[in-house]
Amino acid sequence: MPVWLIVIPSLAISALCLLAGTSAAIRRLSVLGSIVSLCLGLALTVLVLSSGGILDGSSYFFLDALGAYLILLVSILALAASLASGDFLEHEAENEGLGINSWRIYYALLHIFIATMLFVAIANNLGLLWIAIEGTTLASAFLVGFHRRRHSIEAAWKYVILCSIGIAFALLGTILLHHASLSSGLDTGLLWTSFIETASRLDPKAVKLAFLFAALGYGTKMGLAPMHTWLPDAHSQAPSPVSALLSGALLTSAFYALARFYAIAVRSLGPEFPGNILIFFGLASLAVAGPFILLARDYKRMLAYSSVEHMGFMALGLGLGTPLALYGALLHAAGHSWAKGLAFFGAGRILQARGTRKITKASGLVATMPETGIPYFAALLALAGLPPFSLFVSEIMVLASGFGAGRYWVGTTALALLVLAFSGMTHHAIQMGFGPVNGSERKTPKLSDGQSVPKNLGWLLIVAVFLILLTVLGLRVPDFLDAWLTVMTRIILSHA
Repeated sequence: MPVWLIVIPSLAISALCLLAGTSAAIRRLSVLGSIVSLCLGLALTVLVLSSGGILDGSSYFFLDALGAYLILLVSILALAASLASGDFLEHEAENEGLGINSWRIYYALLHIFIATMLFVAIANNLGLLWIAIEGTTLASAFLVGFHRRRHSIEAAWKYVILCSIGIAFALLGTILLHHASLSSGLDTGLLWTSFIETASRLDPKAVKLAFLFAALGYGTKMGLAPMHTWLPDAHSQAPSPVSALLSGALLTSAFYALARFYAIAVRSLGPEFPGNILIFFGLASLAVAGPFILLARDYKRMLAYSSVEHMGFMALGLGLGTPLALYGALLHAAGHSWAKGLAFFGAGRILQARGTRKITKASGLVATMPETGIPYFAALLALAGLPPFSLFVSEIMVLASGFGAGRYWVGTTALALLVLAFSGMTHHAIQMGFGPVNGSERKTPKLSDGQSVPKNLGWLLIVAVFLILLTVLGLRVPDFLDAWLTVMTRIILSHA
């Protein structure tokens, strides 16, 4: 089966949404396309895992266990975003006068954005991988500025400029890697599969520079400090379903690209040089995010800085370079995707109900908006790293790996910074969930949780699926996923 088929449903739905005549038709098309993409992703995953190798390897496209993992994470969150976007746009239509053309543009851009992230997962050519990552910027920038307000437009421009500058470094890294191949008498043709086989014969000096630039470039897109400054503005100003995709899917796609470069570098240079670079960026991200989470006043910016924290932690796991650390980082990617998706979807409903992004004015949610407040509270606890959620397990794995490998200063520093972020997140979770409710907040909100079950069906489905996934993986990693994660660690750390 050609793996490029995975992008076809999203592209087709994008075009059809532009032609649809009603908002209801657009909603149905979006959900249908997302379901088809998810089913196709599941089929490709079964094929690649059952084959035990690479599916449809070519000069341009391929799929291995690592790419299949990204496809499923993106597809699951994309379906949830399609469901949540309908409620979001309905509220905008009722309260802001949003017209049918805005519906068409929003959903068309949304599915192009999804298609670019799926394209990242199947690119064998590192040049195409770079194009796909850059494509995610161009597609999502218009969604960040969707509201066309001063702050959202500023955030969109900041996002485009900083990420384009950052991704230019990744392009330079790709060019340098190609140079390393040619100077060593090889012609890999920018194929990741060829680079993996010939990595030990590459010019090490050129590989060092290539990885450094790739880490800067894809690290910018991933939101690693100090290249993270675009992220809080973009995530806070974007429509909340888009924020969920930016945090839970886009940042994971950038992590995926960085992991591909890391796999080449580790075979060429050994683990020390690329590992130390990633550990630096990881700890820097944790150090930057912790105080901003603790002192946050805006709950969407709080969630944005939480993304910086979790991406830093995933970079740390990759940089430690042990099978357990990488296993934990990959498991963390799934947990973060689902928890952050649920949190941003919930934040969008809170914003429409309360009309404010201030934490102090969005308190008492469990009492006043239980259908939204309880899942949102649970999502914040999951992001804080509390059991029984999977993020607790993945954090323990990475920290244990650091201490087990004798990197005591890394483990101790990371633990201290995680405690700081934990303190901030739990404090805000308790305040928003159970804080005092003033008189104005006791009034019926603009978006009421007292809607009928059919009206809230999409939201209830998102809550049920994401909380079940987070809890089940926090209690026990199923055997099939354990084997899958193990295969992915081998792909990155050694030739599988």
